[in-house]
Amino acid sequence: MTDRALVVVRAGALTTVQDRGRPGHAHLGVPRSGALDAPAAALANRLVGNPPDAAVLETTLDGCALRPRSTVTVAVAGAPCPVTVGGRPAAWGGPVVVPAGEVLEVGGALAGVRSYVAFKGGIAVEPVLGSRSTDLLSGLGPAPLTDGAVLPLGAAAGPHARVDVAPQPMPPAELVLRVTPGPRHDWFTPRAVRDLTARTYRVSSASNRIGLRTEGPALERARPGELPSEGMVLGAVQVPPDGRPVIFLADHPTTGGYPVVAVVRAADLPAAAQAVPGTPVRFVAVRRR
Repeated sequence: MTDRALVVVRAGALTTVQDRGRPGHAHLGVPRSGALDAPAAALANRLVGNPPDAAVLETTLDGCALRPRSTVTVAVAGAPCPVTVGGRPAAWGGPVVVPAGEVLEVGGALAGVRSYVAFKGGIAVEPVLGSRSTDLLSGLGPAPLTDGAVLPLGAAAGPHARVDVAPQPMPPAELVLRVTPGPRHDWFTPRAVRDLTARTYRVSSASNRIGLRTEGPALERARPGELPSEGMVLGAVQVPPDGRPVIFLADHPTTGGYPVVAVVRAADLPAAAQAVPGTPVRFVAVRRR
């Protein structure tokens, strides 16, 4: 067991390979994808000495279990969760050495939604359009993990971080999203535009990597009828026929036919990746920069 690879013992509800994504291909109909909580993924990479664009694993809610075929340094960041190596407790948020053949168990999230697992050398699956990210909408990149799958690891680069545990922000108790007016805010009544930033919504359990769906007051249209499909950006707040806003995340479509009432600032989107169903959502209007 000397080869640099790992075996998936337990894939979990949804575990995918992610890096910084493949932006710049929207004109081809290709979403950007990439880690939803990019700062957490970058921290996990720093902890094991990887460059920031190295591919990591993104887990959803219930973690995963993996068995490396050679000794490797690992770090888990993002949603807090129990971590064990060979059944023994190990650090979350710090570098951990996993001997060859031992099982690394990344447990269920104690808070938040997504944990990030970085391996020294990175996950070395074949890149597609310059990225190793799994895109659930288009199907590009590697498939979500399944039990028994084998993932190759890249060559180790620099030394891992000399820390015990790195500080990280906790998942939000309230998700505050700063927004600027969207290109179709005039498709809604003045009251609806006010309601967006005056009322409180909640994260819906129907949320995923494509978009964070909300529950709350429906936004009333000022214009009936259909909108021709047009380009969509990361953070767009699209309003489907039920009137409940949807915030587009990394795997969002590049075009859409529902009006965009607002756009969330990119800096606020990592917190959206960690907001569990039922979390209060508040939209705050800010000026365009």
